[in-house]
Amino acid sequence: MTLMTTIEEESVPKKSVVIHKKNLRLKSVLSYLYQEGACTLAQLADVAHTSIPSVTGLVEQLMEEGWVSSNGIVTGNNGRRPALFGLRPDGHYVIVLDSNTHDTRLLIVNPLRQIVFQRTVNRRLEDTAEFLDFLAQFVTETLAGSVIPKTAILAMGLAIPGLIDARRDLNLTYSSLNPTSQSITAWLEERLDLPVYLINDTKATALGENRFGGGLGKKHVLSINIDWGVGLGIILDGKVFQGASGYAGELGHIQVDPDGELCYCGKVGCLDTITSASSLVRRVQRAVLDGCVSQLAAQQNDVSQITIHHVIEAAHQGDAFAIDQLHETGYQLGKGLSIAINLFNPEVIIVDGVLAQAAVFITNPIEQAINKHCLSGFRNDLTVEVTKLNGAAKWLGTHAYVMENLFADF
Repeated sequence: MTLMTTIEEESVPKKSVVIHKKNLRLKSVLSYLYQEGACTLAQLADVAHTSIPSVTGLVEQLMEEGWVSSNGIVTGNNGRRPALFGLRPDGHYVIVLDSNTHDTRLLIVNPLRQIVFQRTVNRRLEDTAEFLDFLAQFVTETLAGSVIPKTAILAMGLAIPGLIDARRDLNLTYSSLNPTSQSITAWLEERLDLPVYLINDTKATALGENRFGGGLGKKHVLSINIDWGVGLGIILDGKVFQGASGYAGELGHIQVDPDGELCYCGKVGCLDTITSASSLVRRVQRAVLDGCVSQLAAQQNDVSQITIHHVIEAAHQGDAFAIDQLHETGYQLGKGLSIAINLFNPEVIIVDGVLAQAAVFITNPIEQAINKHCLSGFRNDLTVEVTKLNGAAKWLGTHAYVMENLFADF
C-alpha cells in the first residue's frame, strides 16, 4: 500500500465528517427560521455554532435551493442595520390532512405556516378499507382543483385519532383502515407519489402547542384534548413522548369507576365515559328528559338536538345546571390529570378540544382537583391554561411534525 493510497483512504472519513457537520448546520438554520421567523446572520451563526462567514455560505446555498430569501433589514437600530433572512413563502408546501369524528379537512401550508388553500368535506373518519381510498381520491382531486402545482408539494402529514403504532404506521383503533400487507403511509405514498407522515391527532395538538402556543419555550408540557374522547399529548424534554409503540397518552382509558358505564374500548368505567364531550352530552340529555331546571329543557321534546355547544353556551349565560355539569366534568378530568402530573411533572397543562370553549368553567374545577389530589411540590409551579391557538394547534403540530422530519433528512 502506497503512502498516497493511505492519505486518500483517510481523507474519505474526514470529508464525510465535514459534510455531516455542514448538514447539521443547514438543519439548525432551517429549523430556527421555521420556528422563529426572519433572523440576522449573527443570530443564525449563534444557532449553528459557527462563524458569520460560514453561516453566510449556508444561507446562500439555501437561497439557491429556494428555501430562503432576503427579508429586508432590521428596523429601529442605530448605525448599520443588519439584513434579515427568512424562509420563502412560495414553494416547499406541505399538505396537512385532518380526518376526525366530525369531518375531513385538507390544508396546503407554506413554510411560514400560512394556509394557501383549504378544503373541507362533510365526511367523518370511518373504520373501513374504503375510507383510505376516499382519502387518496380527496387529496388528488383537491390538488387538481388548487393553483398549487404537484411539484411544489414536499410531503403530506395525516393526523387521525386512535392508537397509532408509530413503528409500523398502523391504526389499531380504526384497524380496517390498515392495508393488508403494508402501512397506511406506504399505501398512500404509492398512490399520491408523495412522502406521507402519520401522527395521532392528540400528539399533533400537543406538538402545535409546544412549538407555537401555550407550551412555547417549555420543555415539559401536557396537552389535554377533550372532544368526543379524552386524549393526552405529552411533551418531555421538548419532544413528543410516543412510548414504546406510540400509544402513550391514552388518559381517557384509565379506570375511574369500576361500576361505571361500558366504554367503547370494551372496558368499564374509563375516564372517557365521564369526561368526554359525548358523555357529558348524554348526561345532560338524560337530565333534561328527567325534568331538570335549565334553559336546556326547551329541547325536552327532542333531546337529541342538544349538543356540547348548547351546554357551553348555557353555562356562559349563567345556567346553573350547565355550569354544574361542566364543573363535575372538569373535576373528574383534574383527578385523572393528577395521576399524569405525579408521573411527568409538567410545567403547564393546556386544555384543547371542544371543551376548551368552556374556559374557566372547565379549568377552575380542573385546578381544584389538582390542588386536592396532587402533592404540593408538583403543583406549585404548574399552570393550567386554555389554548390560545383557536383550534389551530392540531394542524400546526402536524405541519411541524412533517417539517421537522424533512429537516432531519436534509
